[in-house]
Amino acid sequence: AEIAALALSLAHLGAGPQATTARRALRALLDSESRDDVVATTLATLTAPLDASTADRARVIAAAITEHRVVRLCYGDAGANVTIREVEPVTCLVHRDHWYLVGWCRMRRGVRAFRFDRILAVESTGLPARPRRADRYLPFQRRT
Repeated sequence: AEIAALALSLAHLGAGPQATTARRALRALLDSESRDDVVATTLATLTAPLDASTADRARVIAAAITEHRVVRLCYGDAGANVTIREVEPVTCLVHRDHWYLVGWCRMRRGVRAFRFDRILAVESTGLPARPRRADRYLPFQRRT
């Protein structure tokens, strides 16, 4: 969660010299000799700048996570179905080629991961979100 927060902060900084240097430092910090394809792809996504419109949405999401505020998403799923959802954001993460917002979806009444590139719009509702521990909301980890 801490690395994802750092990377999310870097991701919406743009392509300026400080952001480029910070991404290079993050890449060096996370670099290892033995890396599988999933880790390599995830690291590349983690250290690449977001496009401008996605970066704008990322800033709203990052602020909502920090402030424990509910966000309203206009979200298009894989089948191109668009829904409006209120989400209590918990964390952001990268898996392979995509950034995800992970949170409690009030519509589905459960934990969901929302791909950034499918979030069509996002706004803070101003409503307080219940603080939740990020380690309980990581959808790509194995459960024991």
